[in-house]
Amino acid sequence: MMIDRSSIALFLVLSFLVGVLDASAGDSDPRYRTCVAQCEKTGCVGERCFPHCKFPSDGVASDGPWYMQEPLYLKWKQWDCESDCRYNCMIDREKEREALGDGPVKYHGKWPFKRVFGIQEPASVAFSAFNLAMHFHGWLSFFILLYYNLPLKQDKKAYYEFASLWHIYGLLAMNSWFWSAVFHSRDVDLTEKLDYSSAVALLGYSLLLTILRSFNVRDEAARVMVAAPLLAFTTTHILFLNFYSLDYGWNMKVCVVMGVAQLLIWAIWAGRTHHPSRWKLWVVDSLMPMLYGMPQLFHLPAYGGVSLGTMPSFEHLSSLRRLSSSL
Repeated sequence: MMIDRSSIALFLVLSFLVGVLDASAGDSDPRYRTCVAQCEKTGCVGERCFPHCKFPSDGVASDGPWYMQEPLYLKWKQWDCESDCRYNCMIDREKEREALGDGPVKYHGKWPFKRVFGIQEPASVAFSAFNLAMHFHGWLSFFILLYYNLPLKQDKKAYYEFASLWHIYGLLAMNSWFWSAVFHSRDVDLTEKLDYSSAVALLGYSLLLTILRSFNVRDEAARVMVAAPLLAFTTTHILFLNFYSLDYGWNMKVCVVMGVAQLLIWAIWAGRTHHPSRWKLWVVDSLMPMLYGMPQLFHLPAYGGVSLGTMPSFEHLSSLRRLSSSL
């Protein structure tokens, strides 16, 4: 009966989240698109003009000599004509929406933001860096626990059969949060694809790890049977984003489904095994869907709220990981 109720709850939560997700509504707004198109022609948004709008997006003047190329500091910042037009049109459009009493919407897959000291989204960068630090701390603590505090086999390997899987998770998590910090400090095509690809790879693998650990899958053949479809789907989705279409809405739905699914699986596993940290995990489970759906958290970007929320959730999962080695 418990499994039936859990399955129903999982279905309802995932259906609700998929239904409410609506990415990139802002950049499909006709007024925003008109503003960007006009800015790219005139180089101005209202009274604000951008001198480097006379350069194309690759930073090289089409009919000028080398000394007419865009300055190096502008190339480094990657704030070319297109990005400046998008940013200022977004700011103006959000002011109009606020005056009308409308809430913020996403632009190109991201909530409205403000540049600070050359950093595009300082709150998201800070929270991503904190997540990176906490994941490194968790991975290092797990490594010390296995190889220095617990007995080892004669070949110096850990007795815990899921150790290698957790090590891979730690490396993928640190890689994902590193590129998240880079992307939110400087949003260009390369950093965007690296961030999205790293996040999808982490979510896909962590869902696989969640299934293997919660169902205690130890047989190698069974692990391969479980891993093959999940890894195939994750790889296909990454290739789709990079080489076919960076569909923000579809990617958000995929990521939320994988993320919420593993949180619920962990919650059910913790309840059935009467894990000491189950109450902490249940609290995190109840908060994370709200962080995904909230457009702003204390005037911070929603991604910053999600990043902030994942820091305590990782600590709780770390406690599950450390204690699960004895189960």
